[in-house]
Amino acid sequence: MPKILVVDDEHNIIELVVYNLKTAGYETISAEDGKTGLTLAIEEKPDLILLDVMLPGMNGLDVCRELRNEYQLRMPIIMLTARADEIDKVLGLEFGADDYMTKPFSIRELMARIKAALRRSETAEAIDTRSQLASIHFLEAGVLTMDIDKHEVYVKDRRVELTFKEFEVLKTLLQYRRKVITRDYLLNHVWGFDHIGETRTVDVHVRYLRKKLGLENEIIQTIRGVGYKIQ
Repeated sequence: MPKILVVDDEHNIIELVVYNLKTAGYETISAEDGKTGLTLAIEEKPDLILLDVMLPGMNGLDVCRELRNEYQLRMPIIMLTARADEIDKVLGLEFGADDYMTKPFSIRELMARIKAALRRSETAEAIDTRSQLASIHFLEAGVLTMDIDKHEVYVKDRRVELTFKEFEVLKTLLQYRRKVITRDYLLNHVWGFDHIGETRTVDVHVRYLRKKLGLENEIIQTIRGVGYKIQ
C-alpha cells in the first residue's frame, strides 16, 4: 500500500485530500508546516509527497530542494499552490518537483496525477534495478564522467551535485551520445508518458545542467527546434 505525505497549512485541504486518499486505499501521513513535513519525509520515506508552496516556517520550495539535494530522496513530489504565476511553477520544477497543481484543484485530477506519478516511479525503480545488473556502470564524454551505481557526476576531479531529474536527463543524453534526443523524448523518458507538462520543463533542466557543469557546458549542444545531444 503506497504511503503519501500531505504537507499543507490549510487543515480543510488536508482533511479533504487525506479522506480521498484513504478511500482510494492509500496510507497517509500529514503535516501543516514545512519543517515537520521535511522531518516526516526523511523519517517515513513516503512513496509520494503532496507539498504546498506557501508554508509557515519553511516554504515548500526549500523543503523540495533540501529533500532532493541534501538527502537525495527520489520519491515523486507534486507541488500545490494558490498562485498561478509561471515563475512559481518553473522554480518548483528547478528544485526537483515532478508535477504542479494550482489551487483550487479538482480532486479527481489530483488523484489521477498521483496515480500517474506513482506508476512512473515504479517504472523508474524497475529501470534502475535493470541498470544495476547491466555491465555499464560509467558513462563518459570528454572530461565528464558519470558513475551510475553511485549516482555521481564529475567534471575532471570536481564532483557536480545534480538533482535526480538533472541526473536522469544527463544520463539519457550520455547513453545516446552524438545522437539528437528530442525534447519530447526526454520529457517522456525522464518524466513519464503521463506527465502533464510542456517541453519547457526539459529546457529548464538543461539550462541548470549547463550552469552546474561550468566550463564544460558546451558538451550539451542545442539542436534548434529539435532537442539536444552530447558532442
